Amino acid sequence: MNNRVGRSVTTVIQLDASTVLLQWAVGGMFGCWFTTRHREVGLGYGWLLRGTYIVMAVGAFLFSGTSADGTAESIRDIGSLVVAVACLVALAFSIARRRAGVRGFDERHDERSARVASMTGIERETSRRSADAGAEFDPRWDLVPVIVGAPALVAAGIAAGGADTLAVVRILVGAAFLGLVSDAMLLGHWYLVQPGLPRRHVNEIVRAFLWTWPIEVMVMLIPTGMFSVFSGTVDDGWSGQLGWFWAACAITTGVLGVVTLRALKERAYSAVMAATGLMYLAILTAFGTDLVSRAVLAG
Repeated sequence: MNNRVGRSVTTVIQLDASTVLLQWAVGGMFGCWFTTRHREVGLGYGWLLRGTYIVMAVGAFLFSGTSADGTAESIRDIGSLVVAVACLVALAFSIARRRAGVRGFDERHDERSARVASMTGIERETSRRSADAGAEFDPRWDLVPVIVGAPALVAAGIAAGGADTLAVVRILVGAAFLGLVSDAMLLGHWYLVQPGLPRRHVNEIVRAFLWTWPIEVMVMLIPTGMFSVFSGTVDDGWSGQLGWFWAACAITTGVLGVVTLRALKERAYSAVMAATGLMYLAILTAFGTDLVSRAVLAG
């Protein structure tokens, strides 16, 4: 009995760090575009996210060991480097065009300055955009890492599950799931840097994350999935405890997302910070939802 449990534990805790980091990078860049496409968030937010996901994409390649065992692993590993380069190119373009600013951000600044001046008679400096600054950064560049990373994620799913389409779907859904929850937390922090940013942006990304949550849970339950752990068909090596831990993570993640939206309805500025703290917790439970299930089902 002890020998059987020992073998099960060794199997189910195996996780491919390269695939997880690639998921996080690609999904995170999707979340970056999801917010920057409105052209209202300051340039620094995009720089923060692109720099973060460059590191993760490079880490995905380094954790692969550059010694792939098959074609799918090779595509995934090469794709990780391509994603890193695409993030770097987007970051470089954004920095190069920083003098052009962000249209929505500048317009909102000028509107508020004019309103303050009309109420108080105190003139405030409006935004200064150089005439020769050229075109501003196009947020669609943030989609390039997503586009080039999608085939690499498909390859990662094939490497994880052979010809199993469900394995590929789990990888792709997990990428959006992990990326959106991470970016929601980072965007919440950005309100400290840009307090005048409309609250609709953080509301929007939290709602997008909540849309991915039931899909993530569903694809993990589809047989052979977590239902198989609950029924005892798949042995998690811990007498079913990992299955119930996954269920607790899945339910808590959804609850945290809903509570975050409720918190954002409060008028006080502190509501954004409360929502950010809730997203911190949601990141932990979201990773439990995605990674624990894949670890258990890896056996």
